[in-house]
Amino acid sequence: MRRLAPVLALGALLLTAVPAHAVEDPAHRESYGTKAPYSPRQSPRGYQRPPAGFVPVFTENVSRHGSRAASDSEDGDLVLALWEQAEAEGQLTGKGKEFGPVVRALQAAMAETGYGNLSGRGRQEMADTAVRLQRRLPGLFRKIADDGEKIDVVSSGQGRAVASGTAFTDALATAEPALKPLIGPVRTDKDLLYFHKAAGGAAYRDYVENDQRLKDTLHGITDQPRTRKAAHGILRKVFKEPFVARIGDQVGAARAVYNLYAIAPAMSEESPDGKGWGMERFVSRSDAAWFGYLSDAEDFYEKGPGFAGSDITYKMADVLLDDFFRQAEAKRAGTSDLGAELRFSHAEEIIPLAALMGLPGSTEQAAPGEAYTYADNSWRGADVSPLGANIQWDVFAKGDRYLVRMLYNEKETPFRAGCRPVAEGSAFYDLDELERCFGRD
Repeated sequence: MRRLAPVLALGALLLTAVPAHAVEDPAHRESYGTKAPYSPRQSPRGYQRPPAGFVPVFTENVSRHGSRAASDSEDGDLVLALWEQAEAEGQLTGKGKEFGPVVRALQAAMAETGYGNLSGRGRQEMADTAVRLQRRLPGLFRKIADDGEKIDVVSSGQGRAVASGTAFTDALATAEPALKPLIGPVRTDKDLLYFHKAAGGAAYRDYVENDQRLKDTLHGITDQPRTRKAAHGILRKVFKEPFVARIGDQVGAARAVYNLYAIAPAMSEESPDGKGWGMERFVSRSDAAWFGYLSDAEDFYEKGPGFAGSDITYKMADVLLDDFFRQAEAKRAGTSDLGAELRFSHAEEIIPLAALMGLPGSTEQAAPGEAYTYADNSWRGADVSPLGANIQWDVFAKGDRYLVRMLYNEKETPFRAGCRPVAEGSAFYDLDELERCFGRD
């Protein structure tokens, strides 16, 4: 008993609130929230052809970094401390006996990768996305090589974003070797690709740190019976009931287990024989779904559409949207020597940009006095900004007319309501029309 008290006291410091009215048992991937690994959302065979006579002349993107290790060891350290106490007291379930060694191995793999760093899966996600880009636009990349145009590569400067840019461009150069001398080194622009921490994000940071409505809303979502039930369910998979009853902050301890469950797929290549960690054994799908909802609610209010009538969470993304337009307009004006602009960033940039642009899933804010729920809002972290998420504009030209096609996670995606494509159902838009639609004309 003497060993139990300090760890349970540590657990009590983890007080993290949690909510209760999501649709039960959503799709498995959805329960990972923004930690969901990347997969393209459209078959390569399904893309529309550009209108007759139009050829690709430029492409630009912004990509979230690929899959990575957890930011730090805090969750694993807490869980292992509790596990070791329970083991010493004979308070582990049958599954719980398997749990500790798996967490130790996962922690060791993340430590070796480097906390917060790109994982093997993340490097592969970036490489695969680059190869698909080259295969979608082979004529463009041949033109870039023939004309000696440059490929600019820019990142937030954070290690995982820099590594993502490098993995992406290395694969692009392998797919089209003539591009190699044209690809610039990864340069840093924090104002553009880390704006939530730059000068332009000052009002946003004040909102996250001090807004009372935000705090009250997230507390209300978290502090529900369903949260305590899910937390108890997660802990009972590992620990016997008498031990669970003595944990000071069951929600905090369960959230730590959930966080390990959510990050494990991103570390699949580092698992034994690359077969995965099997963390699903220790968290039921319904309990994972609930904690995934809690994670989504926090991201929705802190980074996404947020409260109706407020743009504090996404207004700062205008610097990035402006750069998309600026690059396309420079190509049209003949003042750019670039064939491609490749940007590598973070969820804190992708999520606000998606809201600013009104991309699918990011069009609806939370009404006053009504909390965000899965039942009445389509926003899902796993769809809006999975690891490796990307937004891409391809520019096509015919004479002096320029068209733009947008891909969101590699799916042809309409621009927001009010923007008129060149024909009904078309994925292509006049650049002039987009300027009008977004108020740039």
